[in-house]
Amino acid sequence: MDINSKHRLVVVVGSVREGRFGPVVGSWVAEQAEAHGGFDVEVVDLAEIDVPLALPAASPKYAGDDYPRPAGMAALTSALESADAFVVVTPEYNHSYPASLKAAIDWHFTQWTAKPVAFVSYGGAAGGRHAVLHLENVLTELHAVTIRDGLAFPNYFTTWQDGRPNDPEAAGYAKTLLEQLSWWAGALRSARATVPYPA
Repeated sequence: MDINSKHRLVVVVGSVREGRFGPVVGSWVAEQAEAHGGFDVEVVDLAEIDVPLALPAASPKYAGDDYPRPAGMAALTSALESADAFVVVTPEYNHSYPASLKAAIDWHFTQWTAKPVAFVSYGGAAGGRHAVLHLENVLTELHAVTIRDGLAFPNYFTTWQDGRPNDPEAAGYAKTLLEQLSWWAGALRSARATVPYPA
């Protein structure tokens, strides 16, 4: 694959709660990524995927392609597998992230390995930062590379209007996130193509 070609970016909308704000944030993030020009963007909304909480006894790390995932999860697995990079959009529930997102992560393993993950969070006063701290730990365990410069939207219920953040600097912060994500996506894609990751 040409190192200069666009990176496949999957934007994961992590909340499935009724009345959730996640799709609004996810759409805006996807718009920023499209405008960046370095990505082919796919939005994956976990509310549209069959993601059971009960997991098989085997580990997806060792089972590989034989891991018995539900048929309704095929689109998610395919998207994660083909991605060069991820943006995870998450709210903060009780100082952490949603069970739906944890389940989606746990049903997979190698799909995250040696790929960069950036975070866009939203919530109350903390803007979802507690959720991101927990996600960084989890995804590091799966050998993903987490991006330092994320986006957090405190009090989103008063700071967004018509599907966009009111902060005029938000797009600039998104550009920084996407530049870092693009750099890591290219570096890690090249590395994976050259030498198998020693997981």
